[in-house]
Amino acid sequence: MNLQTLSLEQTKNTPHVLAEPDTGKFVIEGDSYPENSYEFFTPVFDWVEQFLNESDRVLMMQLQIAYMNTSSVKAMMDLFDMMEEAYTEGKQMEVVWFYDPLNERVVEMVEEFMEDCSFPFRIQAR
Repeated sequence: MNLQTLSLEQTKNTPHVLAEPDTGKFVIEGDSYPENSYEFFTPVFDWVEQFLNESDRVLMMQLQIAYMNTSSVKAMMDLFDMMEEAYTEGKQMEVVWFYDPLNERVVEMVEEFMEDCSFPFRIQAR
């Protein structure tokens, strides 16, 4: 497997992304409202797809996103759909979405994502 570490620096309107193929750890932290969500999320999709196709490791996704614009929500739904398909084919994964207990709005958003996912997915206060 020649999958490289993916590291995207956080900006004012994009989250920090760190994906490590050797450990299966995949982290997205920060708000997500890029001008072009498709452009921002393309390397994320590509990395996850390649990891799911080539690695036997468990994908361990850790998210901490308090705000997402509509196009980022759509991108996240597409990402979870890709993961769900791989999960039904036997790939192992786990998602933990960390949130600030003072921001209950995040819980509602994450619960909507969880409705379409059968892989292990939990929400945890931080």
